[in-house]
Amino acid sequence: MVTTEDTVPAAFAGEPPRPDDGDTAAARVVLARLAGAPLDPAARGWVAAALLGDGALEACARGETVSVPPVPADTRPETPADVPARRGYLSRIEVQGFRGIGRPTALDFPPGPGLTVIVGRNGSGKSSFAEAAEAALTGRNVRWDGMPAAWRDGWRNLHYDEHTEVSVHLQLAGETAPLRVTRVWTGDSVRSARGEVVHPSGRTTPLRGLGWDADLARYRPFLSYDELGRAVTGRAAELYDTLTALLGLTGLADAERRLAKACDRLAKQRDRPGRDLGYLAERMRAATDPRARRAADLLAAPSIDLDRLAAIAADDGPADPARQLVLRRLRRLSVPERTLLSDVVNELRGAAMELAMAEGTKGDRARGVVELLRQALEHHRRHPAEHDCPTCGAPGAIGPQWADRARAEIASLDRVAAGAAAAYERADAARDQARFLMAPMPSWLPADSELGRVWAEWEAGAHITDLGELARHIETVGRRLRSTAIAARKAAGESLDDPTDGWGDLAEQLAAWVDDARGAVRARETLRPAEQALTWFTGLAREIRAERLRPLAAQAEHVWQRLRQERRIDLEALRLVGRGAQRRVAVDVAVDGADTEGNAPGLLSQGEFQALALSICLPRTLVPGNPFGFLLLDDPVQAMDTETVEGLSAVLAEVGRHRQLVVFTHDTRLPDALRRLGLPAAIRTIHRDAMSNVWVADPG
Repeated sequence: MVTTEDTVPAAFAGEPPRPDDGDTAAARVVLARLAGAPLDPAARGWVAAALLGDGALEACARGETVSVPPVPADTRPETPADVPARRGYLSRIEVQGFRGIGRPTALDFPPGPGLTVIVGRNGSGKSSFAEAAEAALTGRNVRWDGMPAAWRDGWRNLHYDEHTEVSVHLQLAGETAPLRVTRVWTGDSVRSARGEVVHPSGRTTPLRGLGWDADLARYRPFLSYDELGRAVTGRAAELYDTLTALLGLTGLADAERRLAKACDRLAKQRDRPGRDLGYLAERMRAATDPRARRAADLLAAPSIDLDRLAAIAADDGPADPARQLVLRRLRRLSVPERTLLSDVVNELRGAAMELAMAEGTKGDRARGVVELLRQALEHHRRHPAEHDCPTCGAPGAIGPQWADRARAEIASLDRVAAGAAAAYERADAARDQARFLMAPMPSWLPADSELGRVWAEWEAGAHITDLGELARHIETVGRRLRSTAIAARKAAGESLDDPTDGWGDLAEQLAAWVDDARGAVRARETLRPAEQALTWFTGLAREIRAERLRPLAAQAEHVWQRLRQERRIDLEALRLVGRGAQRRVAVDVAVDGADTEGNAPGLLSQGEFQALALSICLPRTLVPGNPFGFLLLDDPVQAMDTETVEGLSAVLAEVGRHRQLVVFTHDTRLPDALRRLGLPAAIRTIHRDAMSNVWVADPG
């Protein structure tokens, strides 16, 4: 049984809050500080709404009052250090048929803190063990995701014909036996694996039953060379999101982002009328209608009278604006031409005659058989592992030999079925052409009008399948639709006496602008407290982020000091800056005492990149609340010089006194440094022969 305490060396003191409590703790700080903040009541409501979510922010934008919730109670134990963390340690990794490993092979570890170094040449199977453990626990591998599909398809070992399986044994604190996480691949795809968990009691559950999905993403007890490189040179937001989640600041970042987006929407609403004013005034000045000239004068005034503009826009002539709109649309209404109707009718009747001649023939039967066989082949392609007939249940009826016979039968029958198939295709095309004509009735057309009733009858024909009946429908109802529509267009044109020369469209545009201008006034009033709230919230969030990040940054600086050796490059600070798409982690370094804020990548060599990434990533292993007491490091030594490797060996040994570190490397400088410095570490060698047989041994 393993029992652990959540302790770290003095060099890693000053721990951040436990992430599980982080978001609640951050909200507690915000609300506690809000109580004494010099903010207007409306601005306080905006801060509270940002914490509560999008619905509360929308209520604030509508002018509703959002109450500030009480400060959440601190439910954490008074002495969390006295409560042992139920942490898991690796005790065994079993692999067979996976990547470079053929027959079953296992790595065993003492389930507790300590440093284990697995040394082997390239191709010896080191990375296969690390990737197998990651695949077992997560179902994927971060390194694979960036590789071409052809590379990913090589995940199964070529020298092992039996099934592929990986297992990870985890010893949880307080348990007498390990928990076993197993993943077995049954198909050809790397994503075909199925995982299960065998508990110490013998009970079996799915992987999701462990509830580790969020923790595996937050703490990632796997770190490859590729990931180390991306930590400082990859997408800026990735490391930011990793650290905010680790520090329990995701909720705070989301609240700040929501508030900033709400302010941005209000600012756009405030500015929209100003952007559109010039275009609207130009259109009004160009119009001949006297109402447009009056509107242009008002728009040019130093203070725009929105009420007078609204009155002008409302004076659009007809008493019934809705009817005016229908009349304008009726005048532009188009229906199918007579020649098009005749062509479709002729094609339907021709297709019907050809179809009648084909039905019941040998070609018709051959066509049906071909369609049936093609559907069965498609079913077989989608479900290659199923060999029983899906219709009659006959065992083994559908298999590769059957598929070959079916394809041969299709090739033989295609010639016989060609004529019938062409007839059916012509019939389907004729139906589609006919249904295309029968467009739905426009939503603006009154259904109780004469044209509306005829159109409803016309539209109903889309459900007719018989070719002859469909031809009669188009011939009779289509003729009535055309004549009724032409009469309606003529009547609408006579009713539309529009002496204003298009004032209706200008009036609509003016009314829309007035609505926007009034909305801009409200937005300006609403935005003032919202921006006040955002300024205060951003300052407090920056302060909280700096406070939460400070211990982790101090740990990173401590690691960097050990790794940099004689280099005159100092890691000054890590900072979480920006929000939304601009969020990133700024890395400040000083070279020969000269500060270079946030520009580390331009100054460091590849080996220094690697050391910097380790400085940032290693401390997260020690964060309280991390349920994984282990970290697998794959090839962390690449591109490092000998002095940096010595510093790394000291750091790994130091962290290994409190966490379980398993390092895979082909570089013998790391084990040599550990031996030379007399640092505690279990050093083992890994070997692989030409048939993918892998074995591990302690060095002699």
